[in-house]
Amino acid sequence: MRALTITTEPDWKSALRAAGKRAETGVKTGEYQGETLNFETPGAFFSRLTERRWQMLDALLGSGTVGVRELARRLGRDVKRVHEDAAALIELGLIEKNERGQLNCPFENIHVDMVMASPRKVA
Repeated sequence: MRALTITTEPDWKSALRAAGKRAETGVKTGEYQGETLNFETPGAFFSRLTERRWQMLDALLGSGTVGVRELARRLGRDVKRVHEDAAALIELGLIEKNERGQLNCPFENIHVDMVMASPRKVA
């Protein structure tokens, strides 16, 4: 079972170090630690993962491999636009495309972890 956690962390180096620590733990224990996709800001997250792309992920999650035309039919959308959105999701690693051009979401679950906090006050 593959699991993905999407985070928003402005300090991308910190997010990368945390992912590295999880990977190190996985190597030591032999247990899958899950995967992480980080965006520096909520704005970056929402600009890349639009409502229609979330609908596409929802349609693909747990549904196996689906052709672009079939996915467009299921979503009630234009094939060209579904293809464009699929390309964006493939680039992010949220979906995969096989040699026949069919799409699938490799994750069994996707968790979004967003935190908003007041900025630190410098004395």
